[in-house]
Amino acid sequence: MASFKPTKLQVYPKLGEKVTQDTLYWKNYKAPIQIKEFGAITSIDFSPVAPHNFAVTAFTRIHIYGPFSQEPVTTLTRFKDTAYSGRFRSDGQLLVAGCEDAVVRLFDVSGKASLRMFRGHTKAVHVSDFTSDRYQIFTASDDYTCRLWDIPNATELNSFREHTDYIRCGVTSKLNRDLFITGSYDHTLKVFDARADRSVMTMDHGHPVESLLLYPSEGLLVSAGGRYVKVWDLLKGGQPLVSMKNHHKTVTSLCLSSNGQRLLSASLDRHVKVYNTTNYKVVHNFDYAASILSVALAPNDESIVAGMTNSILSIKHRKSPEESTGVSGQQRRRPSYRVFVKGKTYAPKQDDYLVSKPVKQHLAKYDKQLKTFNVSKSLDTALATWTRLRKPEITVAVIKELDRRGTLKNALAGRDEEWLARLLNFLIGNLVDPRFAPVLTPAAEMILDVYRQVVGQSPIVDRQLLRLQELLEREVDYQQDLMEVLGMLDTLFASSLPRMEGPHPAATRANGLAQGEAGASRPQLKAT
Repeated sequence: MASFKPTKLQVYPKLGEKVTQDTLYWKNYKAPIQIKEFGAITSIDFSPVAPHNFAVTAFTRIHIYGPFSQEPVTTLTRFKDTAYSGRFRSDGQLLVAGCEDAVVRLFDVSGKASLRMFRGHTKAVHVSDFTSDRYQIFTASDDYTCRLWDIPNATELNSFREHTDYIRCGVTSKLNRDLFITGSYDHTLKVFDARADRSVMTMDHGHPVESLLLYPSEGLLVSAGGRYVKVWDLLKGGQPLVSMKNHHKTVTSLCLSSNGQRLLSASLDRHVKVYNTTNYKVVHNFDYAASILSVALAPNDESIVAGMTNSILSIKHRKSPEESTGVSGQQRRRPSYRVFVKGKTYAPKQDDYLVSKPVKQHLAKYDKQLKTFNVSKSLDTALATWTRLRKPEITVAVIKELDRRGTLKNALAGRDEEWLARLLNFLIGNLVDPRFAPVLTPAAEMILDVYRQVVGQSPIVDRQLLRLQELLEREVDYQQDLMEVLGMLDTLFASSLPRMEGPHPAATRANGLAQGEAGASRPQLKAT
């Protein structure tokens, strides 16, 4: 009796993402380190000076972590209510933060005491930052106002009230101490100049603005709100350049890579997307376990830190060159060449007797069931949740083998409502895939033939059949449109090619006479 041959799995071309330089670069991070905070993490800011510690604002505390520490280096707890927007000064010595109690506090990073307290806002202060000259502070609040403060005297220098809703984000210019930009829930972005009495530029984002980012050259501004990330040209009066809609939920945070060529956006849909700032196309995507409220990149992209709504701080460090190549500190010795060719060149003699060792055949579960002719159980195994979702080619291979054996109809018959709905769901997801269509189309016809009598008795199966019908009708429409386009292209190609004319039989005639007739009509000269 011949031995059982396992089911042959067809090798299909992979339809996944292409491996690009961006994929290799952004995947070169270690497994994330997760730290539990005391509340939702609303802000993350890296110090601009080495060793680039980062401040994490969560609930009533601000924790300052070292680049590779899992315990906070410094903890600032002088807040009576929820803290917001902890920001470092450009020299890394001072930190400013707003609070739910409408008070802005200034801290010395090396100590825990509050150096200054700025009072004047009447509602929660969600935005605070230093100006480029280091001696002023910019704040914005839910009281619809944004203000400038003098650090040495702890006094208010200027106040603007033009927004008509909460101001939840803002950014200061690093090139001009008098310029700063705010984003509000009234859907507008406003550029303010401290030397003027009112805003100098207004842009409409179209959704409540959650985050702002200014390019290093300060010619471009990026705003995030709703599901949109928009880029504005400030040098052309706030002209919109790009509008991106790649997230499924509200975008909450923005940051820029160290070289300024990649833009990162975080969202409540648990994704961080990386854009190429040349064409603003998504080049990579990070997945997280919960909705993301804030994200930040360390200088030189050595670490990516994300804060989530479940109070988890996720820190990913870049792998070292040794870890990236998978080579340990001591070079691992590899076997020499002679180990691999040992015995390969041995020539057997006449009296030698070859003892063959039987090779044990390892069969998959569905193959074992096929071997014992349990066709129904084999199909059940191939339709398991993990198999049909992650490895649909296995399910298709089993269906093909059952069809080849002529037992597919027996395997499909006698099923309950739940099983039939699962199989129809698999067909809906894979029937129009050109790789699987030749196998699944006859299977779908067989299912309709077997269960024709029960149509209309089960609302679940009827709903799946209607979805399958809509899918097939849409696919037929697509194919018809493609055929029309193909016909147009054939016409265009035929008209654009140069016309090649072959010699016509009549073209060989001279003055309407055939070649023989022409020769005969010539006068014959006689030799004398």
